[in-house]
Amino acid sequence: MTTPLRIVISGGGTGGHIFPALAIVEALRRLRPEAEFLFVGAKNRMEMERVPQAGYRIEGLDIAGIQRGWSWSALWRNMALPLKVWRSLSAARRLLRAFEPHAVVGTGGYAAWPVVYAAQQLGIPTLLQEQNSHAGVTNRLLARRAKRICVAYEGMERYFPADRLVLTGNPVRSDLLDLSDKRAEGYAFYGLSPQRKTLAIVGGSLGARSLNEAVRCNTALLAQHSDVQVVWQCGASYETHYRSSASAQLPNVQLRPFIERMDLLYAVADVVVARAGALTLSELAIAGKPAVLVPSPNVAEDHQTRNAQALEGKGAAVLVPDARAAEVLLPEALALLRDSERMRALQTNIRHFAQPQAAEAIAREVLSLCPQNTAETETVST
Repeated sequence: MTTPLRIVISGGGTGGHIFPALAIVEALRRLRPEAEFLFVGAKNRMEMERVPQAGYRIEGLDIAGIQRGWSWSALWRNMALPLKVWRSLSAARRLLRAFEPHAVVGTGGYAAWPVVYAAQQLGIPTLLQEQNSHAGVTNRLLARRAKRICVAYEGMERYFPADRLVLTGNPVRSDLLDLSDKRAEGYAFYGLSPQRKTLAIVGGSLGARSLNEAVRCNTALLAQHSDVQVVWQCGASYETHYRSSASAQLPNVQLRPFIERMDLLYAVADVVVARAGALTLSELAIAGKPAVLVPSPNVAEDHQTRNAQALEGKGAAVLVPDARAAEVLLPEALALLRDSERMRALQTNIRHFAQPQAAEAIAREVLSLCPQNTAETETVST
């Protein structure tokens, strides 16, 4: 009997690291149904909830990122960071020795560093998946000893060794690949009417203050467009603040801290308002949704603006600067909902950016690193 394939996957902190990890594992399970998986994340972060909800085992490390900005709290946490890193690295080694994986996958975020670094020390093949056009700190630190680095953008040689780069695109969850038969389920799940236009305002897994403020500041405008139903995802940390706002009390507005079924929201949304993170753009392209993008100004090298400009330049999205969101965002989104021709053009153009096979391409790269197995992989997939 052959030994079951075992894969460790680590990354987290935000949905931008967690959901690609889940998509890669879904693809691996399709190729190798007998495989065993272990996720490793950071304690008290969202992966500790989301991964078990998806049906997978996860272990948490007591690890944290560097606290930026000046405060006594940030200083104290940064002083404690070396001890957390040492403990997490020791815990990661113990987990790897117990699980004995054939490969380790890192999708970014500070939780991934001790796991992937420990694997490299132990001689276990590692693969990194980088979602953004500006590589994250964790992946840059780990790249030198990684066997493979899967990226979504060209030109990543400026961050990573060129001989180990593979351009795959960003993986999205399989439930987003075909939304054509989910509209009725989506309307029922969210309690929406098929006879009304639907505007989805999605601030990402942690929420986005400028998007939230844009909704709060435009209560009167939303009330005037009572034929438009709005699903407003504010982020769990913002819910208490915005739950009492006048906009949240409107009968055509739903305030939600988190979107449990993103596939169903994409299925019913006529227009999506969102940040311009790499994973979000990949999902919008797969779903083929007209989008109004508000790039976050709080990211390295302003890469979200470059992401959004690339789509805007191809007529695939509308760009609203973060600084103008309060005054421009809602009027722009509501006007787009009234312009069917423009919506169709955006929908057609954004689909040119879709890469539906990214998760499987990354899964095959993972399998190529495992010592067992090329023939078995080809047998399963044919």
